[in-house]
Amino acid sequence: MSAAGHVVIVAGATSETGLAVTRALTDAGAQVIATGRSADRLAALRDAGAEVEVADATSLEAMTSLAAKIGPVDGVLPLVGGWRGGGGLAGQSDEDFDALLPALQAVRATSRAFDDALRASDAGRFAIVSSTAVARPLAGGANYAAVKAASEAWARAVAHGFAKAARDAEEQLHAASVVFRAKSLEPDALAAAVVGLWDQAGVDLNDTVIEI
Repeated sequence: MSAAGHVVIVAGATSETGLAVTRALTDAGAQVIATGRSADRLAALRDAGAEVEVADATSLEAMTSLAAKIGPVDGVLPLVGGWRGGGGLAGQSDEDFDALLPALQAVRATSRAFDDALRASDAGRFAIVSSTAVARPLAGGANYAAVKAASEAWARAVAHGFAKAARDAEEQLHAASVVFRAKSLEPDALAAAVVGLWDQAGVDLNDTVIEI
């Protein structure tokens, strides 16, 4: 298997990381649909070969509408992120926590909206970007680590849903939910790892953590 010919949603793609992932996927022969809230910021994704859709990745309503519009999908990667922290535990403000929550909201919205499509695909892939902070949370990054840990828990629940659906249907598992963990995210490293999601069978890949 390979990424070639697969339809992949890169949600919240208007960052350097989103551009790197989009370029790598299109170079590999995938059809990329990149989303963002700003048409102007999506222009670079269009230039990189993606179809673009103005849509909020944190909104279940927006993602469900997009899923209905697009139809069959083979991959979904929510890239809403960012970091805020410091100041020890006392410095973990509610404002910072609220600013970090959209990353989790995007994981929830995209997975729910595209669940049926990914399970119907012969190589459905859902992947999130997490952090090594989950394994070793620090006081100054407690908000960030908590949001990432919740995102990982959600992605693992997606993996369980994929496995249960295949088991109930008495079919081989083709879909996979994966967590990418990085200490310091390098866009090109993530891009290569995303392309590699279709190099393994879903049954071997589902519910795994890949460090990059």
